[in-house]
Amino acid sequence: METLLRYEHVDISYGESVVIHEACFSLAEGEILGIVGESGSGKSTILKAAMNLLGWDGLVTRGDIWYRGKNLPDLPVEEQRKIYGPGLGMVFQNAGSSFCPVRKIGVQLQEMMAAHGCQDRKSVKEKAMDILGKFGFEDPGRILDSYPFELSGGMQQRVGVAAAMLLRPRVLLADEPTSALDVTVQKQVIEEMLLARKLFGTAILLVTHNMGVLRAMADRMLVLHKGETVEYGRTQEVMACPQSDYTQKLLAAVPRLKRCS
Repeated sequence: METLLRYEHVDISYGESVVIHEACFSLAEGEILGIVGESGSGKSTILKAAMNLLGWDGLVTRGDIWYRGKNLPDLPVEEQRKIYGPGLGMVFQNAGSSFCPVRKIGVQLQEMMAAHGCQDRKSVKEKAMDILGKFGFEDPGRILDSYPFELSGGMQQRVGVAAAMLLRPRVLLADEPTSALDVTVQKQVIEEMLLARKLFGTAILLVTHNMGVLRAMADRMLVLHKGETVEYGRTQEVMACPQSDYTQKLLAAVPRLKRCS
């Protein structure tokens, strides 16, 4: 399988503070890699670096982030924009904030597709209806004709996944996509992302706090602690026999229900 995304000895800094040290991992076509660690460990920063979303004081200060042979931090902004969308898509922790609150969902999807050369409004609507239908929305037309605030938080998150997949990106970056959702909606979001992999061969780089989500989705996992990788390997192997003390403590912190005899 083709390696789509590769981080090679990446350091990321905010100002003079280095927050990610020596990040090294790869993501192959159709693979799901989960990144886990406590808050502040740098998980979201790793995703933002690939999408050039580090902000004015954030910078990749060392190493390379390769997408299909192109080093993303070295590319001109115009070249990056051609990759973001059809190459790399992103689902944010609060997808509702990705949408303009006073414009309908369908209009915003039309504009997104037009920015990538898809000017045929009828064709775009058909594609949007199709993918919303595949992802289990019973009335896709109503979704497209709705304002974001007319949808629940869970619906907004699911529409965010569908919107990211409209351009069929080779890699989907998912930053805490199930955070703050109830268990039923978490399951729906997970099923949408797994369906995206099945239908389009999409590789997924997943950031999560939820070990259950990680176990259900990820082929491999990377454990971060204070910006450094402390564990990296097959998910089942790491969870069954963690090598680092930090990973052991992280797994031990997962609540377990005791059965009454």
